[in-house]
Amino acid sequence: MGSIPHIVEDFQGVLRVYSDGSTLRSATLPLDIQVHDDGSVIWKDCCFHKGHNLQLRLYKPAAESNATSKLPILYYLHGGGFCVGSRTWPNCHNCCLRLASGLCALVVAPDYRLAPEHRLPAAMEDALTSLKWLQAQALSENCDAWLSDQRVDLSRVFVLGAGSPGLDPVQVRGYVLMAPFFGGTVRTRSEEGPSEAMLNLELLDRFWRLSLPVGDTADHPLANPFGPASPLLEPLELDPVLVLVGGSELLKDRAKDYAKKLKDMGKKIEYVEFEGKEHGFFTNDPYSEVGNSVLQVIQGFISQKSDKL
Repeated sequence: MGSIPHIVEDFQGVLRVYSDGSTLRSATLPLDIQVHDDGSVIWKDCCFHKGHNLQLRLYKPAAESNATSKLPILYYLHGGGFCVGSRTWPNCHNCCLRLASGLCALVVAPDYRLAPEHRLPAAMEDALTSLKWLQAQALSENCDAWLSDQRVDLSRVFVLGAGSPGLDPVQVRGYVLMAPFFGGTVRTRSEEGPSEAMLNLELLDRFWRLSLPVGDTADHPLANPFGPASPLLEPLELDPVLVLVGGSELLKDRAKDYAKKLKDMGKKIEYVEFEGKEHGFFTNDPYSEVGNSVLQVIQGFISQKSDKL
């Protein structure tokens, strides 16, 4: 008679992993965040992958300020260490509501398969599939009314999160890396600093342990863009990148190092640090004063890159 499975990994009750490899996910979240929906944005859900039962959520301003101006498209890929999170979580939902209203944009927020049930690169494959869904809609004679070429500008797509290539007629103009989730086996100075209110080294290690292919370390190319096995970035032509990070984040040094190395390579990259802020400062409180500052920075980036092909 076998032993009773016991918990070996616990993410504050949101995700529990048992000794036999099974998992249990809870609908109860550790965050006490209320939805901030003032009616200025309308939203709806769409299925973009029937096989994996993956949904995405579309957001757009309820009242379009200028009928002759098409909305840019902003892809929002939620955080959670590839193990937890969803477009339906109140913090992610609030964030997308704020992005749509503050930037006057159509926001696309896809879910993706989560680890450890589906380890990387599953999440990245799903992000690309969601972008291909947008391409299919653009090429369809019966596309979703919200995605009509009379309403949105498919040549002005920006990705907030992980990168994805452009797919004609969808043109990605740039990437906004908000508190990018990079890893590595050698600790940085910021990682050796004090823990954050919602993030610590133990949790970071757990995310990588459960999300990366079995047996791999945080130096895997999907975690560490400058790891020993990572491809060289210098020969690649990269779209413009905006990196946003809190000054008190454990992962700050990794984001800063990423931006510096790409800048030294001559890549188009901007780095903006918000003093004293911790991981998730915008996602968890997008209507704050600093949230307004974040929107101004993103709006400037979108405006600048929208004028260039």
